[in-house]
Amino acid sequence: MTLEIGILLALACAFATNLGFLYKHRGACAAPTVDVRHPLRAAKGLFKSKWFAIGMGVAVGAWILHVAALALAPLSVVQAVLSGGIVLLAVMAERLFGFEVGRRQRIGVLCTAVGLVALGVTLPASTGSHSHFSVTAMIAFEGGLVGLGALLIIGKRLGGPAEHHGIMLGAASGVLFGVSDIAIKALTGLAGSAGVMGLLSPWLLMAALASVAAFYASARGLQDGEAVPVIATTATAANVSCIAGGIIVFGDPLPGDALGVIVQVGAFVLVCVAAFLTPAPIRAAATAPAPA
Repeated sequence: MTLEIGILLALACAFATNLGFLYKHRGACAAPTVDVRHPLRAAKGLFKSKWFAIGMGVAVGAWILHVAALALAPLSVVQAVLSGGIVLLAVMAERLFGFEVGRRQRIGVLCTAVGLVALGVTLPASTGSHSHFSVTAMIAFEGGLVGLGALLIIGKRLGGPAEHHGIMLGAASGVLFGVSDIAIKALTGLAGSAGVMGLLSPWLLMAALASVAAFYASARGLQDGEAVPVIATTATAANVSCIAGGIIVFGDPLPGDALGVIVQVGAFVLVCVAAFLTPAPIRAAATAPAPA
């Protein structure tokens, strides 16, 4: 029953996360350009925008749901459910915010749905929240993600296409959100075994720093890129990072037979194809309706 509650919380989190991102995109586009050299000024400018402030409020609620889901279910299961947020994103962007979703994006949504069903069918039966972790694996994996996020942030300076800067920042924020989520998952296990004192851990600082960096990268990415591509890239990067972290760091189970492994590999391939198809250029309709 605990696992089922965690999955339901993850579904609610997926809906709230995408709604918050869409509101934040509208607000970020109306705010002054984010300059990380002046973080307080940039944050003040963002929160002066009504829509961005509303989006952040929704995002905080989504974060609470995410933490609760992580405390009740394995990390890879939670993130597989959150991957379905791409499906919700396409529907919400079209119905509530006036974006046109074409045939290419609908194929991407279908690939995501099929991939998630395959992942759910092949996940072995699991009990408990799988919060115990290897410190060595945690340090190595989190360090690798931080390095990848930094490379994506400075990708434009390294010669990356300027027109893809928003997408790169979206991917960077997703990877950094993954760093934070993995650290939070570790904290839920430490708190479960040592109480409140378990929160006094270096992983709390890691989660906080990664969240702050992801906040600025995400806001600038939403300003430099279009809503659906940037949000989809952010979600995909975060989900892939966390699913891999659940398996590598927390020892989430893999299928015990060759067929299960093949199906899971195929499922991940479908999710990657969806990540390629869904974030195609999508522009808001000329007379976009106000969000419900």
